Amino acid sequence: MQDLKVLFVSAEVVPFAKTGGLADVAGSLPQALKKIGVDIRVAMPNYSIIDPKYNKKKQKVCQYEVEIGQNKKKTEVFLYEEEVPTYFIHNAFYFDRDQLYGYEDDDERFAFFCKSVLEMLPCLQWKPDIIHCNDWHSGPICILLKEKYSYHPFYRKIATVYTIHNLQYQGVFPKTSLSLLGLSTIYDHPDGIEFYGNINYMKAGLFYSHALTTVSPTYAKEIQTPAYGHQLDGVLQKQSHRLHGILNGLDYKKYNPKIDPNLYTNYDIHSLKGKKENKRKLQQALGLPILEVPMIGLITRLADQKGLDLIQQRGEILLQNDIQLVILGTGEKKYEDFFQKLEYDFPQKVSANLFFDESLAHKIYAGSDMFLMPSRFEPCGLGQMISLCYGTIPIVRETGGLADTIQPFDRNTETGNGFVFRQYHPDAMKEAMEQALETYLKYPNKWEKIIYNAMSSNYSWEQSARQYVELYCGL
Repeated sequence: MQDLKVLFVSAEVVPFAKTGGLADVAGSLPQALKKIGVDIRVAMPNYSIIDPKYNKKKQKVCQYEVEIGQNKKKTEVFLYEEEVPTYFIHNAFYFDRDQLYGYEDDDERFAFFCKSVLEMLPCLQWKPDIIHCNDWHSGPICILLKEKYSYHPFYRKIATVYTIHNLQYQGVFPKTSLSLLGLSTIYDHPDGIEFYGNINYMKAGLFYSHALTTVSPTYAKEIQTPAYGHQLDGVLQKQSHRLHGILNGLDYKKYNPKIDPNLYTNYDIHSLKGKKENKRKLQQALGLPILEVPMIGLITRLADQKGLDLIQQRGEILLQNDIQLVILGTGEKKYEDFFQKLEYDFPQKVSANLFFDESLAHKIYAGSDMFLMPSRFEPCGLGQMISLCYGTIPIVRETGGLADTIQPFDRNTETGNGFVFRQYHPDAMKEAMEQALETYLKYPNKWEKIIYNAMSSNYSWEQSARQYVELYCGL
């Protein structure tokens, strides 16, 4: 494996820049691959919003020009060498902005990024065996490598792997994007990158990569159906022979209640008194009554995908029970308004924290008794895996990675690590929550057992990294 060279390309990478789970994967998976002997390097844009403390450790390694449409744009590449070597693609016009993306010229920005990544390699005099592309931002690399660069001896025998992290976000742009990529109109058809009169950057990855992956086995099956396919299910059915579902892992150094510096008190599977202390301190910090009632945590992006409409429909009924509900997250105004009103109506039971705070997130994972994820769809999900680490029992819908990581608790056999409902309906969610509450209140010994099962679950990156290596080697 020492000879296997992989370039991992992502628009966001922890700890440098993050909007979602893609950044967590791009920060953790390369480290796991490095541990098992892969020569792994990462490439990402050099956003101006990256913490300046990292700039001191970057060194400029090369400079060149890239053709975008009829123009030539200057690229500078900076290397950050700690842990996994990371190359930052720099151009002030494209990346000195307040956000990572969401701009009208995102097609041009990421066409520039993709071309810059490919042009960078000869300058570095480093040739990867695999370029691992992630989500729509790097999809064009697959088509560019296959259709534009493969004529050059340097690029021959480089294979591409393309990972779908969330099929909902596809990078759909006007047809003028073809000229930005330097591609002719021969690719403007359904079996190319045309998409309902537009151009789809994700399709460039789906059709032109050598292998496809997504972030859980169940999601790999779901996205081949109309219900989850976001109008690409037909494409994915055609590509099913090369689509692999590899479950995301979790960074157990970051999420470990025994050593987590964010907690009020550290604890582990053999000393759960610390978990109760975290709950009391969290109640105090949030202004909730310090009572021995079930506390349910909800840490999420406030969006339709997350199943929050189910909570809207049954929230007030559920709060008739003696429970406490703690929310952390931001997103759509309709959900922010809903949780704000819920806190106003039930001030002794609800704490709505409509912002994001990493330290508070860890405290909620540790202090809650249960963790609610009623997602409409969930490619993999990290929240349920994190909550398991802290002995906080997930209540989830059976979809995507939630189905692959949470097994329903059986009171008779005492197997399982959470509570699961299948149908996307508020009553199905309510029933699963009531099962969890009944177990907590009436069967304390069985609740201790489910905590033990949860904290014994292992979804580390090691196994997933080896699956990726097997895929790389097969290419």
